[in-house]
Amino acid sequence: MHNARDLVVDSVTGVDLALPVAGPGARSYAFLIDWVIRAILFTAWYGLAAVIYNHRWTFIAPLSPDAKWFVIVVMPAAAMYFLYHFVLEIAMHGRTPGKRMAGVHIVTREGGSPGVGALLTRNVFRLVDGLPVLYGVGLITTLATRDHVRVGDMAAGTLLVYERPDIMLPDPITTIASANRPLRSSDAEIVTELLQRWPQLDSEARHRLATAVLLRHGLDVAAPPPHELASATSQPPNTPTSSPTDARLRAQLERLLKGTQ
Repeated sequence: MHNARDLVVDSVTGVDLALPVAGPGARSYAFLIDWVIRAILFTAWYGLAAVIYNHRWTFIAPLSPDAKWFVIVVMPAAAMYFLYHFVLEIAMHGRTPGKRMAGVHIVTREGGSPGVGALLTRNVFRLVDGLPVLYGVGLITTLATRDHVRVGDMAAGTLLVYERPDIMLPDPITTIASANRPLRSSDAEIVTELLQRWPQLDSEARHRLATAVLLRHGLDVAAPPPHELASATSQPPNTPTSSPTDARLRAQLERLLKGTQ
């Protein structure tokens, strides 16, 4: 059994971000909670639909079930059970109720939010991880691998990491309108960090770092007017200044963090 490591994500501000990798214990806890929820949903729908179909208080399937039985009773119940993880991981951005309670979520190996394709691959391989019984293959691979990943994670290029409660992050799937792509958790942390350090940075550092972040996300950064550059350069060296350009850049960063322009 290998010790878990942190997933280190590069930051354009020069500060690496560490996301602790979740181990078999957190995985098992999250899975158990989700399994109970799935079982409740499956049983509740099957029982209610069976009563409605049979027109009496019985859950027994008919001796010769017709298409209506499968459409009304079996298929919705099976969909709730087998599509639970895939649908909720898309809707909750790499999380399920069990993962949220365990304080973990799914990320790519670059620290970003996984796409639909990665989540689909990850869940299809549950058929392999579930062998021979009780997720035997998945449990063995999470114990044997350094990053505590199961076969589905290996195929999808994903990891399960702990949440970072010490840093306020926006929704990692928030869309940036200009670039039409998601703001990754690591990128959101970078913007948050830059805004927190803003008062301690001089005007040149603010402009350089903010420009790097905004351009990275496909946002236009207008050049400051000549009188603003003159105002900034007239300040003593290493003295934090506040100019209209600084205000505009900070406003752009804040809108980026909120997913708007």
